[in-house]
Amino acid sequence: MSIHVLLTGAGGFVGSHVLRHLLVNTDWTITAPVTGTHRGQHPRLDLAFAADDRDEEHARRARVDVVYHDLQWPFSPQEMLRLGQVDVIFNVASQSHVDRSIEDPVAFTLNNTRLMLNMLELARELKPKLFLQMSTDEVYGPADAAYRHHEGEPHRPSNPYSASKSAQESLAFAWWRTYGVPVVITNTMNIFGETQDPEKFFALAMRALARGEHVPVHGRHRWINSQLNEGEWIPGSRFYLHARNLADAWLWLTNRYLEGGGSTGLTLPRYAAGARDLARFNIVGEDEIPNDTLVLMIARAMGVLEPKYEFVDFHSSRPGHDLRYALDGTQLAALGWKAPVSLGEGIERTVAWTLKRPEWL
Repeated sequence: MSIHVLLTGAGGFVGSHVLRHLLVNTDWTITAPVTGTHRGQHPRLDLAFAADDRDEEHARRARVDVVYHDLQWPFSPQEMLRLGQVDVIFNVASQSHVDRSIEDPVAFTLNNTRLMLNMLELARELKPKLFLQMSTDEVYGPADAAYRHHEGEPHRPSNPYSASKSAQESLAFAWWRTYGVPVVITNTMNIFGETQDPEKFFALAMRALARGEHVPVHGRHRWINSQLNEGEWIPGSRFYLHARNLADAWLWLTNRYLEGGGSTGLTLPRYAAGARDLARFNIVGEDEIPNDTLVLMIARAMGVLEPKYEFVDFHSSRPGHDLRYALDGTQLAALGWKAPVSLGEGIERTVAWTLKRPEWL
């Protein structure tokens, strides 16, 4: 079965991993709208196409139509004619850095909501079989103690970035309910991997360790019997996920939704058929890791014997930041999906790849 995918964000970190995963594991054709102005980088596209065999690399490039289009603006009739029949939309593109959302909240939020509106309106015209929307754990706000958020819980976004992603989900729900756009939302925790921007914690830690600098680790002071203990910190924690795992989960879900009902297929919920909510899935790493522990794991993989890090107050250094996020991944695991890249393997391969290409530090 010939499948045509429209993939946004292919020049970005996560989108380029999705692009490569599709090129390696399917024979599908892909249209990739890019601009290079919203944190996307064309070298990521070249890396997505790369193969040991030159003919294979040419074949991969031939399957991808790179379209220069800013998603803040609607697609013109001429552009839609060029797109042709689209079977699946993978909507990865979004501004995602919390600090930048705090520094320039209006432009940041407008970018994310406009691109979502334009993609949903495009879907109304193209009528794909599936619209996969990438979202984040942060829409649910902080998770206390050992709690993990389940799919569809009320949103409590803490900063402009998470609010903009929450708005994207609300728009997706409205277009699913009103117009029947076949949206499936996935919420994912902190993603890391090769070619990540150093504004993100994993890549930032690698760069600081390589330069012998201190890695800033968000945390809060421990209180004992209502007394502040300034010498002891409680670090933030996350479930870290290699980018290839997100790409694999998306391909896994796509194959099952395109297959439809049956022993292994999935059926899209439709409001017109009585469904109360669209499909939602949490994509989660296997272990919760305190951020200071992650620094030590990265340092070990880099061969840094005496890593330096320092705690900073999580809210003072980044207002609207949450100390702990956590998602429950039971639903997707129960359906049979398993992450192909473990945390340890993901750290090792990301560090090894980056050390060979210091221009990405």
